[in-house]
Amino acid sequence: MPEKPDYAELDAARPNWRFTPLHDCLAEKVILVTGAGDGIGRAAAKTYATFGAHVVLLGRTRGKLEAVFDWITAHTHTQPVIVPCDLLALNEESGFALMQSIDTSLGRLDGIMHNASILGPKVPIAHYPAEQWQQVMQVNAYAPFLLTQALLPVLERSPSASIVMISSSVGRAGRAYWGAYAVSKFALEGLTQVLADEHEHAGKIRINSLNPGGTRTAMRRAAYPAEDPATLPTPEERLDLALYLMSDLSKGITGEQFDARNWDGPVNK
Repeated sequence: MPEKPDYAELDAARPNWRFTPLHDCLAEKVILVTGAGDGIGRAAAKTYATFGAHVVLLGRTRGKLEAVFDWITAHTHTQPVIVPCDLLALNEESGFALMQSIDTSLGRLDGIMHNASILGPKVPIAHYPAEQWQQVMQVNAYAPFLLTQALLPVLERSPSASIVMISSSVGRAGRAYWGAYAVSKFALEGLTQVLADEHEHAGKIRINSLNPGGTRTAMRRAAYPAEDPATLPTPEERLDLALYLMSDLSKGITGEQFDARNWDGPVNK
């Protein structure tokens, strides 16, 4: 891969990262990133590819995925794959079809970042529209369950697989008016703990949750329209932890709740 891809945001962030990863720390790994067309998902996909991973780009908007695909193919020697998918419509059949496609075309899967989510309205529970509640729960909690369940057979063949659930502060301590978004992130934390406990003995798949904290994304702007985005870190500034959790440096670490804002870096830097 190129020694120095044209990625200004990553170049600006790396001097403040809390560990120094090898340039090929994800070499030949296959990693699925949901919501890969925008925000944290887009930054993670580009960063994982920069460090050698073949990234499966899953998202709803083909145009955004194609932009990430084009950047990766132009700036790395990895081979990304686009998977247009509306998680609102995901079911067991489509999850199984994705597993078969990855197994047939790529032959392996070493990681999943469950990043895709929708905010929903910020209103009291008493006034929360039931249909929108179902939509938020489908995308943020049910879809990660379906995808993980479908893809476990491929993950289990990896010598070192990692699942990273992108969580939120309101998924660890409930807050008024965050409604289905908060509840869905609580569910994601529960899924993390149950999966980690089920797979701890085998030791082949590690599952952790990651709260990135306030980050300069479109969802953050929607949640806090009066906030100045320039006061927030870019997604790349918080991706040292996401990179660490996908790398083999995090072997043996599972069932943990990580917060990107106060992570001190790996024990063995």
